[in-house]
Amino acid sequence: MTRQAVAAEIRITTSERGVFTYGNDTIHYDVIRKTKPADNAKKTARKVIIKVHPDQRVVATVPHDASDDAIQDAMHKRARWIWQSIDEFAKQKDTVLPKRYVSGETQFYLGKRYVLKIINDAKQVPNVKLSRGKLNVTIKHEVSKDIDERLVKIKPLIDKWYQHKAKAVFHERLADLLPKATWVTGIPSFRVMAMKKQWGSCSTKGNLMLNPHLVKAPKECIDYVILHELCHISEHNHSERFWRLLTQVMPNWKEVKAKLDDMAEMYLNE
Repeated sequence: MTRQAVAAEIRITTSERGVFTYGNDTIHYDVIRKTKPADNAKKTARKVIIKVHPDQRVVATVPHDASDDAIQDAMHKRARWIWQSIDEFAKQKDTVLPKRYVSGETQFYLGKRYVLKIINDAKQVPNVKLSRGKLNVTIKHEVSKDIDERLVKIKPLIDKWYQHKAKAVFHERLADLLPKATWVTGIPSFRVMAMKKQWGSCSTKGNLMLNPHLVKAPKECIDYVILHELCHISEHNHSERFWRLLTQVMPNWKEVKAKLDDMAEMYLNE
């Protein structure tokens, strides 16, 4: 697939778009303009911030009054980096394979990447620990490269670790976010359950269900999902009132949702 074809598939998240060429490739980008600061507000940075997302979207966050020429100039100055980033993410997307639970694989926690390391130690109780950029999984006996054996002996240890971390993090984030959800009385109960296509859900009684894989995402993405479900306690469908309520408690939810959507395939991969 050509990079031009890839760009054509990219979903539009803002109403303002731009385009430039690099070599024989056409690269489209979205523009997000910062809101105009109040007269007495502290002046914000004037530069154009460019980000390439894992789904190959290119987004330029710019001052509210940035001219088209200034934005184009910034894009051209970083054209090579943008092209290389798109190419790298395109290759990664093509190679998202099921986990084999061998040393060297990537695992995620709170938005950061960790390298999986399998440690054989007959004297240690099987356990999982984060240490210096690695997710160390200690087992008593060496496991062969057979995927079925690894799914039985290593995957459950990692799944249990994610479940434990998810419960702790979700409790913490829910407690911090409840003051924003003024329509919620008391502390909603929630349970953690793995789901293939949902990050969370809310029952008609106001009970929450959250996906443990969500703990692999940055905290702002976790906050978005929790606030989304808390909004359902007031509005049980995705009506206009629901989206207004969500925007009230998280004005940048669209950007955060896009970030979560970008990485969903990797976070849910197991």
